[in-house]
Amino acid sequence: MSVRIAVAAPFKHMRKDRLQRSEFVFYIAIDRKWMNKEQANQLLERAIAEGLVAVDGGSIRPLFDIAEVSIPLGFKPTSEVLAAENPYEDLIGRVAAATGKPPQEVFAELHRVVTDHFDGNLRAEAAAVILARKYGVAFEDKLPALERSVAKQR
Repeated sequence: MSVRIAVAAPFKHMRKDRLQRSEFVFYIAIDRKWMNKEQANQLLERAIAEGLVAVDGGSIRPLFDIAEVSIPLGFKPTSEVLAAENPYEDLIGRVAAATGKPPQEVFAELHRVVTDHFDGNLRAEAAAVILARKYGVAFEDKLPALERSVAKQR
């Protein structure tokens, strides 16, 4: 969520629906001093990868309603916003927490699903969704990120 807040902040503060890449980086790195320029560019790349912004001919526009984002007083993004999200591992962690099994055991069960039921013709991300559904673990919020990770692997 803090990625969404960090991305929305320049648009809200400057009251613009489009920004140039340099304006975005300037706001994050120079104006707010949240990060250095390289990290601000990494934040922008992560926002693009997660489908939060689109780049059209050099200008950046948000793909979500920035009016719905509330920026807390004194907000400063942590280094966590630069870490790439791994929805597959997050889903495995959720299944492990819901079942009380260690993550290694969940990975083993996931591997059995792939090999025994699908003869190895199933991606691990899909098997993780199958396990989540089997144990009644919420997975819907991870589906877009899982789809993007599978699309990158192709």
